[in-house]
Amino acid sequence: MPSAKPPSARAQLQVRTITDAEHLAFLQTRDSASFLQVPAWARVKTEWKAESLGWLRDGELVGVALVLYRQLPKVKRYLAYLPEGPVIDWTDPDIAAWLDPMAAHLKKQGAFGIRIGPQVVTRRWSATQIKDGIADDAVTSLTALPPTERSQVGAAVVSQLREAGWLCQSGESGFSAGQPQYNFQIPLSGPDGPKSEEQVLAQMNQLWRRNIKKAAKAGVEVRVSDGSSEDLAAFHDLYRHTAERDHFTPRGLSYFRTMYDALADEEERSAGKVQIRLYLATHEDDLVAATIWIRVGTHSWYSYGASSTEKRDVRGSNAIQWRMITDSLATGATVYDLRGITQTLASDDPHLGLIQFKVGTGGEAVEYAGEWDLPLNRTVYRAFQLYLKRRG
Repeated sequence: MPSAKPPSARAQLQVRTITDAEHLAFLQTRDSASFLQVPAWARVKTEWKAESLGWLRDGELVGVALVLYRQLPKVKRYLAYLPEGPVIDWTDPDIAAWLDPMAAHLKKQGAFGIRIGPQVVTRRWSATQIKDGIADDAVTSLTALPPTERSQVGAAVVSQLREAGWLCQSGESGFSAGQPQYNFQIPLSGPDGPKSEEQVLAQMNQLWRRNIKKAAKAGVEVRVSDGSSEDLAAFHDLYRHTAERDHFTPRGLSYFRTMYDALADEEERSAGKVQIRLYLATHEDDLVAATIWIRVGTHSWYSYGASSTEKRDVRGSNAIQWRMITDSLATGATVYDLRGITQTLASDDPHLGLIQFKVGTGGEAVEYAGEWDLPLNRTVYRAFQLYLKRRG
């Protein structure tokens, strides 16, 4: 839907295709951005066509995005997907000045619709609030709890998107069509600056602290892999075991090899702004946990994880998480992100155990604005939605 802003305001921003080098150079000027928005992520999503997009004002690059084009079957029309992007100034009171020229560009590229995922926080909840909510049978949803923070910027972005005709894609569970709307994060910095390891450990619950000590006493050793084929295969074997136990569909080994190589190359090109690490936790030569950690600037993520069933009592998962947290502190990260949770807190919800595991770290639940669609061709967009429903 066109904005009511005058043409002169609209002319301030132009959108065009940019090079990977321009894209990465811009990200290096920011504190952080989602790892799904670094140019190397296009190499991971090989089934999509990709484009690096730039916003320019008076010839200066002021925003970027990685666009992934998903083609409709048998037709050269695309859904333009910007996972956890674009990387623009979301505090601008005129968001349409950024999104309208983007929409015009993507329509020329053959897009029938656009999906974006603004990394804009709307609400936060403390670990104590969530713990109390889980203990209260009357509380079945995170959103039933009063947040510790409501973001005015987040509310303004959501309001502007609705007014401009964008459609919210978030599901009732809190998992949107692509990336999670609700994440659990550990702040690694406070009003007085970076936190110490002792401060981060102190905010964890007693069970977490006890399990970290138990793992150390049991002799669990955590190391950072060099990303060798052997180590990635060992990670994947344990990951497949975890998928079978926890009833989810695993990704193939080739996906993780491509992901590791792509982001490792980006680490060299970005002078360390982007990092990926494979962590392996062993006990008496048995692999008991394995994880993939990613950092972009001051934000680090727990991306994928796996754990053994046989030796769960040695608490390899706690040990490996603690190592990733302390390493995040050492790199100067201000946030350690455990990624998605659902908003449901009901005692019979199958995701409750995962939420309780993450809440034990003493961090906070963060709600983002979610994913939003803009149909550019409503007929084709409706056909695409029907196609997705038929696929299940």
